[in-house]
Amino acid sequence: MRLSVKRVDRLVALSVLGSLIGVWLVLTGFDAVTQFLRQLGHVGKHGFTLGNAAVYVLVTTPRRAYEMFIFAAVIGGLMGLGGLAATSELTALRAAGMSRLRIAASATGVIAVLVLGVAILGETAAPWGDQLAQSMQLRIKSGNIGTTGSGLWARDGERIINARSSLVREVGHGSVVQLADVRVFTLTPDGQLSRFEWAKTADHDGHQWTLHDARMSTLDASGVHTTQVAAESWPSSLNPQVLAQSVILPQYLSMRGLRRNMRYLKRNGESPGVYAVAFWGRALYPLNALVLVLCAMPFAFGTMRSGGLGKRIFVGMLLAIGWYFLQKAMVNFGTVYGLSPLFANLLPALLLITVAWLGFRKRA
Repeated sequence: MRLSVKRVDRLVALSVLGSLIGVWLVLTGFDAVTQFLRQLGHVGKHGFTLGNAAVYVLVTTPRRAYEMFIFAAVIGGLMGLGGLAATSELTALRAAGMSRLRIAASATGVIAVLVLGVAILGETAAPWGDQLAQSMQLRIKSGNIGTTGSGLWARDGERIINARSSLVREVGHGSVVQLADVRVFTLTPDGQLSRFEWAKTADHDGHQWTLHDARMSTLDASGVHTTQVAAESWPSSLNPQVLAQSVILPQYLSMRGLRRNMRYLKRNGESPGVYAVAFWGRALYPLNALVLVLCAMPFAFGTMRSGGLGKRIFVGMLLAIGWYFLQKAMVNFGTVYGLSPLFANLLPALLLITVAWLGFRKRA
């Protein structure tokens, strides 16, 4: 009996795994090709070459694979079990006494192993690739701005500017880019340092830049002269719209990066806002993936035996897209009405668990 159960698990897992991998490759590949065609429009600008376009798509592929996995898991799961249903193997398993929940658990088990690897991918290769891609995009927008491991670097006339980090700060009904840990080096025509400015933050109010908690040091023949001010106007020609391109979107940051920005905003008495929402969305990603797949499994039984490949793909896409918009709506609803970001992100999973339980209970 124990050996029989293992063989059944292997049969279901291999069927689902094959379908999932195939769908995952198709979805990720289609998204990558679409992005490559978009990048071709930038070839020739600021030295951006065809090779750069290919590298851009290559380094962002981990993120695309991460985002497409849930869709592939739902469609692949339905196709895998649907294939067993088409050959009457599901009927044989049911006749042998296996419940629908037990078969669905076998299918979800192999997806659980994959989602662990995908979660690691989303915390390592995906953020690294996005940061590299962001740097390439900055070069297209402006030839004098770039990003490295030490933050953002820009040249503004005789000044060299370094901001160790940049983040989105919520203001009123919108959000603005704020530079943190800002260093400004002013050079003489012969390349000597004549002035150094450090500021805790720098932001743009729509008209001009302002340095906050700033310390200015001027170097001359008599020595170094330092002054400190709470706020000072900063006459810089840096374009805030271009700088906005340097900010990695919260949903593309690693959990470590999200937590760092959350702590920074909390220390300054500001709401972590979009970073908290993105953090809990990332933390609950494995749970959402598994619950969504389990919720889709009842559709692989019963009437699905008479359905073709197109019907299974349609049902899978409908479920995945419906879940995507449901999650966005619930998270936005929670943000507007002041719900905890954890609860707002957990609510869609709780709803799906209820739907899955009702589905298996009805078809048991």
